[in-house]
Amino acid sequence: MLLHQIEALVDVGVRHIILAVSYRAEQVEDELKYLEKSLGIKITISHEKLPLGTAGPLALARNYLLEDDQLFFVLNSDIICDFPFKEMIKFHRQHGQEGTIAVTKVDEPSKYGVVIYDGCTGKIHNFVEKPQEFVSNKINAGMYVFSTSILNRIQLKPTSIEKEIFPVMAKDGDLYAMELEGFWMDVGQPKDFLTGMCLYLSCLKQKTPEKLFDGEGIVGNVLIDSTAHIGHNCRIGPNVTIGPGVVIEDGVCIKRCTILKDAHIKSHSWLESSIIGWKCTVGQWVRMENVTVLGEDVIVKDELYINGGRILPHKAISVSVPDPQIIM
Repeated sequence: MLLHQIEALVDVGVRHIILAVSYRAEQVEDELKYLEKSLGIKITISHEKLPLGTAGPLALARNYLLEDDQLFFVLNSDIICDFPFKEMIKFHRQHGQEGTIAVTKVDEPSKYGVVIYDGCTGKIHNFVEKPQEFVSNKINAGMYVFSTSILNRIQLKPTSIEKEIFPVMAKDGDLYAMELEGFWMDVGQPKDFLTGMCLYLSCLKQKTPEKLFDGEGIVGNVLIDSTAHIGHNCRIGPNVTIGPGVVIEDGVCIKRCTILKDAHIKSHSWLESSIIGWKCTVGQWVRMENVTVLGEDVIVKDELYINGGRILPHKAISVSVPDPQIIM
């Protein structure tokens, strides 16, 4: 999903991307080095030694953000949508104030904090956290455009941009909402990640179908990295993404799955609604389903059944997991 965000930003001319990271920052940096070269951009890692919330990282990256004294985007990394960056820039420049947030409509607003704003101008009046009575069905979509003056509001300390910065900006008349069109999803949970992946592949089918893979044994929307190897007599799809260096042996069936970098799926295994982590090995004749998630470098031995297992990194699984559970 992060790759999709980066590619969408590059499409509108962004050439410097700053990632605020904390946990396993070095691994993130190593994974993104190839993107700098392939996309011709600069990626800067802003490393939080202590968590700074959703606003503090902007203060940490202040010097980078002020380099060009231009507008900048801020994105939550766990969202996916048809990113309307050009439209957001246009809308932001039209109202001329300090901030623009994208909002999206949801069916159950009582689960979220909702945004109250002028339907004609987009000017935000206030925010209501998990309203028990209907006041709005529009929520913060986790995608913003800011003028650099917002940095004067933020100190280098743990700070929530949603709870501490946005209400003050709205009170000052400096915050506007732009309504999103098309799909949007928070993909922070595994089941939502898989749903978001399906939406993303559908979007590719509509807009850039040439990016999808087509060949023998491919069913529906499938995205396969050029360095992956697919064996004979496989059935891949619908709704599958396969990352760099992945090896899929003969006779494998994969549906509604994400297979991450350097994973190895051995012959005649059957995978559905699962996420296979980096450098994992799935043995022969394995059946895996029901939102099973393998962390990095997990080994699943031959002829096992994994039903909704959440398996932490660097584990070897030698017995079946018939009921959903976390394997630590």
